[in-house]
Amino acid sequence: MSKSLVSITTLLFDWDGTLVDSAHLGFAAYEKAFAELNFVFSKEAYEANYSPNWYAVYEALGLPKEKWEKADELWRRHYGTQTAELVEGAGDVLMELRRRGYRLGVVTSGNEDRVCQEIEEASLPEIFEVVICAEHITNKKPHPEGLEIALDRLGGTAEETAYVGDAPEDILMGKNANVLTIGVRSNYPCSERVIEAGPAIFIDSISDLVVHFDERSD
Repeated sequence: MSKSLVSITTLLFDWDGTLVDSAHLGFAAYEKAFAELNFVFSKEAYEANYSPNWYAVYEALGLPKEKWEKADELWRRHYGTQTAELVEGAGDVLMELRRRGYRLGVVTSGNEDRVCQEIEEASLPEIFEVVICAEHITNKKPHPEGLEIALDRLGGTAEETAYVGDAPEDILMGKNANVLTIGVRSNYPCSERVIEAGPAIFIDSISDLVVHFDERSD
């Protein structure tokens, strides 16, 4: 383990794409929501402009602002009819990192009720010491607010923290918060652009994370 990783005591994770395989569910919810709004949904534009900030997606797809609130309601309704599964290997990785002595948490753009329900369904509530969701922040990624709130609640520092995500906004948020950044490949369209954001570490699979973080001795 490199010297820069030895100081890491805390690993914070994005949720969608990084730990839970929700890309296909999110896409289907967008498609259904736009259909109910009688608004053209372009898969090509969606994939080219996807962002964890769904308002950026609405804007890129040309959805008028007066329809955004309704789009939120419809998206959540349609997504809620489906069940998201953990990314393959994610549960084992989290339990092993916890066993090795790391503090774990989630910082996501997702809504608290959905994310916490998925965490509960995945039997992970005891794994995470902190879960920061959309309702807890004012500024969306890549603003560092979400990470800063998490560190404040944990009583931790940026120097001892790493953030793992699958989107460019995740990496930029981590850099803005001065934490170590780790990019991971996912099924979300934005994952193709995550390397361009320059993460300190890039992994093809969440299962590869344990290679970089040895058991803590303290």
